[in-house]
Amino acid sequence: MLDPQAQSELTAVLASAYGLTSIELERLPVGQVTVNYRARIGNQVLFVKHYQGGETDLGAEQAAVDQTQLAGLHQVPVAAVRPSTDGDTVVRRGGIAVSVWEWVPGVVVEDGLSPAQQRAAGHALGRIHTAFADHPAGSGPSARLEKWMNPDLDKLDATTGKLLGIAGERAQRDEFDEQALRTLAERRAVLPRIPELLAGLPPLSTQVLHGDYSAVNLLFQGDELTAVLDFLPPDPFLVAYELGRIAFDPRTVVLDEDWIAAGVNLVGAYLQTNPNLPAHDVTACARVALLQLLTSLYGVKQHYLKPGLIQEDLDQFWLLRHAAAKRLLDHLGDVESALTQAAHHR
Repeated sequence: MLDPQAQSELTAVLASAYGLTSIELERLPVGQVTVNYRARIGNQVLFVKHYQGGETDLGAEQAAVDQTQLAGLHQVPVAAVRPSTDGDTVVRRGGIAVSVWEWVPGVVVEDGLSPAQQRAAGHALGRIHTAFADHPAGSGPSARLEKWMNPDLDKLDATTGKLLGIAGERAQRDEFDEQALRTLAERRAVLPRIPELLAGLPPLSTQVLHGDYSAVNLLFQGDELTAVLDFLPPDPFLVAYELGRIAFDPRTVVLDEDWIAAGVNLVGAYLQTNPNLPAHDVTACARVALLQLLTSLYGVKQHYLKPGLIQEDLDQFWLLRHAAAKRLLDHLGDVESALTQAAHHR
């Protein structure tokens, strides 16, 4: 249900900035950063993204739209943005900031990509990385990379301990509290292995990426990839990070019995459209994905400190990511051997 006041303010902005009148809004149960709607105007269907907070950086959001359009020019399926009557891709009126997009049919695959979907996702990511390889923003240093390569493990341990304390001190624990106590204790126990995993990384390539290439930002109709969504503003980071994150998505790692072959299948498709990625980036992508999982408390941290827009989804995602991290850590040698073979048989 929409709050009547919020609905009134949003529809007023859509009418004044976009000329969209007599609009019907239906809130969609997706998104942790924006509130998203299906908008109907007669027989026309649009997607409306309502940015949260009054400090939305419109320049950054417009840069993200530019990235979407650049990818589209390189045969990546993307949604088309609907400019305002003034030609803006993101609009702020008063306290409301929005963007409007053409509706793309398709669904997010929640239970792991099929082999054909893995190949489609790999091909699209290869095209994105090829398209962004010479992006001017990619020539500068990556402050994010420096932080990622040197995680504050003391802080991570302290935060884990704080969350354990909050969950453990609850007078009446629910099922998630019990799961959180178990998973947080397991995570804390493997934190000392992170320096060794980092030391095992070779020199890795950086460039501008999609920024958030994950299953929740891919729409499929059957095996066809109909749209890649939610590009971020250009910011150089590890190519192996983005490749490993989708190839060894937690849904694949946990739900697919043959998850190593599934990940290699996606990587192989990626290399068909971006064959120039160095072999050591390919081999390292699973280790990078593992390190990202091990150094993140995403989901459980929000649960106890600052609940997200759809916290139940975040709770389940924490449990899934934790299970994936355990499996990747236990089988990292096998995964890297399979990736080494894929890198040298392209």
